[in-house]
Amino acid sequence: TYAFDPTNPCPSIGGNVFAYKNILLSGCYNQVERSDMFLCEPPYLPLSSRRDVIVFRTPPLAQKLDVTGMPIVRLFVSSSCVDTDFSAKLIDEYPPSADYPAGFAMQVTHGIIRCRYRKTMEKQELMVPGRVYEVTIEMYPTSNLFSEGHRVRLDISSSNFPHFDINMNTGEPYDSTNYN
Repeated sequence: TYAFDPTNPCPSIGGNVFAYKNILLSGCYNQVERSDMFLCEPPYLPLSSRRDVIVFRTPPLAQKLDVTGMPIVRLFVSSSCVDTDFSAKLIDEYPPSADYPAGFAMQVTHGIIRCRYRKTMEKQELMVPGRVYEVTIEMYPTSNLFSEGHRVRLDISSSNFPHFDINMNTGEPYDSTNYN
């Protein structure tokens, strides 16, 4: 369980994106806030420590694991709102090293679902607050070899901004002017 605040979205840090200035950077970045990243603020903590991120991780792998294709995440969710997003990030969590004493959390791929489009993109269907729904998040295609000693991590949140626009959770149509 977590509470999502649309005025404080989880920032995008790298990933499978087209870079745009210092706002949206592409590539394999450690999933830790830093001063040169858009929306990041002191004390520059790992995204996994945010109150609006749920983390699932394996124990350290005993052997290598190849993940190739389009990962799919199935969630059973509910919300206090009529619409919300669920985002998923697949992360290769490196163990601590001399260069990264706290480890390195490399985003491998990500995806998002807007709940009003959970059945089809052709027709919106708002949620009934408190009701449980099954949603499927399709991630971008990837290929990653998780090494022995690494962990497979999945971060779930309701935002990954600015890669994906913010859902204000009102059920109203998207309007880029309503982010005040």
